[in-house]
Amino acid sequence: MNLMSVRVITADVKKLVEFYNHITGISAIQYTDDFAELQTQWATLAIGSTRTLQLFGGEEVAKAAQNRTAIIEFITENVDNDYKRLADFLQHCIVQKPTTMPWGNRSFLFRDPDGNLVNFFTPIMAEAIKKFDGKLSSR
Repeated sequence: MNLMSVRVITADVKKLVEFYNHITGISAIQYTDDFAELQTQWATLAIGSTRTLQLFGGEEVAKAAQNRTAIIEFITENVDNDYKRLADFLQHCIVQKPTTMPWGNRSFLFRDPDGNLVNFFTPIMAEAIKKFDGKLSSR
């Protein structure tokens, strides 16, 4: 079994797609007005509109802009460079400037337009580098 994707439900697919296109440099594939995917080599971030909830049993299945438990994480070549590149764009939603974590990653945390927590990280300590060996290659 492999994790293939995480889906974020939003009231504004276009806004989230534009945000993630900008911060990652990856162009999302927009299948319909209600569904898009940002595909990376290892996993996909799916973005679905609240209208898609009818297909899963109704509006009570999930709530847009209500997440306070998950962190959407992207491995990156140099998190400090990403911070410099995005600081102005993200100025009002930065949670934590690049910080070295005890588990060996350097992390930059911010929120997307719906309030979802996003982590850009770069492994910098030997054990973390080994753990993510081969996962840092291009999309």
